[in-house]
Amino acid sequence: MRVAIVGSTGYGGVELIRLLINHPHVKITSVISSSNSGTPLADGFPHLTEIITDLLDGIDIDLIKSKADLVFTATPSGVSTELVPKLLDAGLKVIDLSGDFRLKSPVEYEQWYKHTAPQTSYLEQAVYGLSEIYGESVKDVDFVSNPGCYPTATTLGLIPLLKSDLIERDSIIIDAKSGVSGAGRGLSLNIHYAEINENFKAYKINKHQHIPEIEQVLSDVAGEQVNITFTTHLVPMTRGIMCTMYANLKQHEGQTTVNEQQVIDLYREFYKGRRFVRVRDIGKWPATKEVSGSNYCDVGFAIDRRTSRITIVSVIDNVVKGAAGQAIQNLNLMMGWEESTGLLCAPVYP
Repeated sequence: MRVAIVGSTGYGGVELIRLLINHPHVKITSVISSSNSGTPLADGFPHLTEIITDLLDGIDIDLIKSKADLVFTATPSGVSTELVPKLLDAGLKVIDLSGDFRLKSPVEYEQWYKHTAPQTSYLEQAVYGLSEIYGESVKDVDFVSNPGCYPTATTLGLIPLLKSDLIERDSIIIDAKSGVSGAGRGLSLNIHYAEINENFKAYKINKHQHIPEIEQVLSDVAGEQVNITFTTHLVPMTRGIMCTMYANLKQHEGQTTVNEQQVIDLYREFYKGRRFVRVRDIGKWPATKEVSGSNYCDVGFAIDRRTSRITIVSVIDNVVKGAAGQAIQNLNLMMGWEESTGLLCAPVYP
């Protein structure tokens, strides 16, 4: 399959290139950047010297259609709203890595993203590509909206408990931390070395645009509205997300209904056959380094009998499972290929 990557000079786009160059069913036929067209990609990313030798294309729908069958749009929010409909109308398949088509409510999108919402018909066409949960819906479609990084880590960590009705749905608290690559490659004072080095800070408290996306998925799974408390933090590392989540366990006759081993068994059965979710044994919790550079989501648990609360720790690489890796996982599902094709690389350690 011939694929084009729009936004190939951002971290998500470059990660797509790193993974797709070894995909056995894919050929990258166009790397696209509206701001750097006509220049070599290696000018901005010297590590790709002699790996990607084509000059960057501009955004030209006819040119893209002549070169590609499917387009990954790794663009900032607001850009895909205008671009993706043109690509779809040209008969191209699209996997969108922006947040523009994730929320089904135009009102919510405009409230949280501060951009004009896409046309309703395209929102309805977009299939939300949380691979382990909606993989069957992704098969044979032309348009997938790739999930956000925080929503991937949080929902994969919470959904089995919600579906099994083991936690109080109004008690979920998510303490999330991300490396600075999640902020993109653009210049910002917040990610200036002197500001982030040896520093650890919360941001967008109760205002993060991923809140409605997480609630949308959890509510769909639960069959009723689920609201969360969600706080994000920026930590001085390049890659990785850790979400530490807390919820009250449901009780029967004053006792919690499950123990840690039962939760582990539940998760392993729920994700059976989905090789990118790895569940830790009792007393072992994952760390971001253990998934770095990979498409894995690792999950661990602890139950506090004293407070009747469960703690879930979920980690991903925000640029892979939180972006490019999951997009390729969705490509595999769309095309009927083995889900893990091109993604079976071990995490980079140390």
